[in-house]
Amino acid sequence: MKEKSRFVCQHCGYESAKWLGKCPECNSWNSFVEEKAVTAKSQKYAFEAGKASKVSAITDIENKAEDRYSTGIKELDKVLGGGLVVGSLVLIGGEPGIGKSTLVLQMCEELSKKYGSVLYISGEESSTQIKMRADRLKLTSKNIFLVSETNIKAIEKHIYETKARVVIVDSIQTMFNEDIPSAPGSVSQVRENAAKLMYISKGSGVSIFLVGHVTKEGAIAGPRVLEHLVDTVLYFEGDKNHNFRILRSYKNRFGPANEIAVFEMSETGLKEVENPSALFLAERSPDSSGSVIISAMEGTRPYLVEIQALVSPSYFGMPQRRASGLDYNRFTLLAAVLEKRGGFNLANQDIFVNVAGGVTVDEPAADLGVVVAIASSIRDIPTDPKTVCFGEVGLGGEIRAVSQVIERIKEAARLGFGRCIIPESNMKGLVVKEKIEVAGARYIRDVIKTIIT
Repeated sequence: MKEKSRFVCQHCGYESAKWLGKCPECNSWNSFVEEKAVTAKSQKYAFEAGKASKVSAITDIENKAEDRYSTGIKELDKVLGGGLVVGSLVLIGGEPGIGKSTLVLQMCEELSKKYGSVLYISGEESSTQIKMRADRLKLTSKNIFLVSETNIKAIEKHIYETKARVVIVDSIQTMFNEDIPSAPGSVSQVRENAAKLMYISKGSGVSIFLVGHVTKEGAIAGPRVLEHLVDTVLYFEGDKNHNFRILRSYKNRFGPANEIAVFEMSETGLKEVENPSALFLAERSPDSSGSVIISAMEGTRPYLVEIQALVSPSYFGMPQRRASGLDYNRFTLLAAVLEKRGGFNLANQDIFVNVAGGVTVDEPAADLGVVVAIASSIRDIPTDPKTVCFGEVGLGGEIRAVSQVIERIKEAARLGFGRCIIPESNMKGLVVKEKIEVAGARYIRDVIKTIIT
């Protein structure tokens, strides 16, 4: 009997009976790979780790806080929502060489000393290579166990034999299940192996870290269901040619999402940066035009960043518009608002906007900073170096309210700024105890007159 096969999109997992040039689900081209149908045998494990279920009224369920492990890295604990939850499945992704393996290996040192054995499973490096990295990081714990393995069944055996409390799988794309007739890294293999590890995690209370590869677009490789399976998704951001790294949580079932942690890469591993605002503003030149400080939020953490703009005459027919660290469509919209409502002629001007420090800001509160930076550059007049501003800008040039105003103001006052310009609608009922002047503004032209000296 001929074995059945199917064609599976390697980006989203869409299945088709025949090969397609373009995926109808995610619109990717040439992403279909032929795979043999997954047999019922490979699905058997789905019921092995399950426990007898019981239906209860929601009012009868006891509200208990999750048991957590402290990783010994304060910034990582904060991104995880207060520590690593017992029995959770965490996915961490990032570009090659960004520091994923270094971070989890440093985490292993503290976890193994406090809570017991930690198992590091590598499908890409030998145990000797991992040992060399551990020596460079000066790890000394005897409760860290290493194994180079890619077979999911052998991995399951190692997890139970070592009685590990925490398991690192580096990486999920290298694991394979011999019952699934497709190559390691394919959609079927990644999906089934991640599901297998999830059942191990939930059934035995083992906390598992999955290290994931990223595609050229920057997303974690494999089907989207991989991110749906896990409890927490972390991304490492930053340029591997620079020292600073940003760890961001995009999903967290046990805490707030969009939290960030800042690390500095050194010869002895990743070091925490507990005051990222001071880091991002360290090289700011207060006398240059086109520069303004905003107070942004990531999850529950406020931080100050510098928004820079450069406006110069265009010598070509089509003016250039470039944005780094900001949404391009939002940036072009703000430039149009500034021209229409602020009275600036930008039709024949090249505009370049950058968020200093390699940070990405994707919240509306950055709108006001972008508008002021562009206005400062085109007039070639520096802004007040002791003033911070934030607010959403509407199409009518009005400044709209944003959330978590008090936290933003406190961060500005902590770093020594003397004035903070906020949306006028946020002034109602606002009580500020810090020594900082807070002024409300309703339209962008009012802010431009105030902040540009």
